[in-house]
Amino acid sequence: MQHTSLTGSGWDGSPEGKAYSEFNHHLAGTLVILIGLGELHGGFGASPFSWTRFFVPDAMLAAGTYLVIWSDHDAWPIGPESFTATFFGNDSETLQHKVYALLLLFIGSIELLRRSGRLSPRYWLLPLPAFAVIGGLVLFLHSHSDHPSAHKIALHHATLGMTALMAGSCLIVSEYARATPAALGFWSQLPVRLKLAWGILVLIIGVQLLLYAE
Repeated sequence: MQHTSLTGSGWDGSPEGKAYSEFNHHLAGTLVILIGLGELHGGFGASPFSWTRFFVPDAMLAAGTYLVIWSDHDAWPIGPESFTATFFGNDSETLQHKVYALLLLFIGSIELLRRSGRLSPRYWLLPLPAFAVIGGLVLFLHSHSDHPSAHKIALHHATLGMTALMAGSCLIVSEYARATPAALGFWSQLPVRLKLAWGILVLIIGVQLLLYAE
């Protein structure tokens, strides 16, 4: 009964709604930090710890699975809303959460196959940084208009979005510069430094999520 009474506008901003949202963000932050730690080995060139590259797909698949199920308390599959209402209804906030979860599962699967040697590293480099860039852009449009702390949340999301844009851009330039080292000349260390910047920026995103509060 309490679950039903808090569904809708009464949920956003309530103590239960805040706790639920903050837990989801903090859990996501923990997984993003794992991704950042897994990517730092590329920047430092720490080959003995190359197994940490699997932190990226494992954390993305875990985050995607969690969000598909628990991103919103009133949405499918745990809430009273049907699958159709969740994915084809008028609640853009819930839809964005679910689509983001599906993208995490999709990109995480690609990264798992790529890092296992089952997909060509050269032709499957783009999905991960593209996901970071697109995800960053979407955060600028992600609105909690009915929330009493909507302005604070929007500012936090904008900061996350900007960091994600920088991170994705660093990885795109790093990976494609690495493919043409002869053309870099003096800038031959650029790919490694940008790969390191990518890992650090991902860590910053994780910390930002851990500090999220409503």
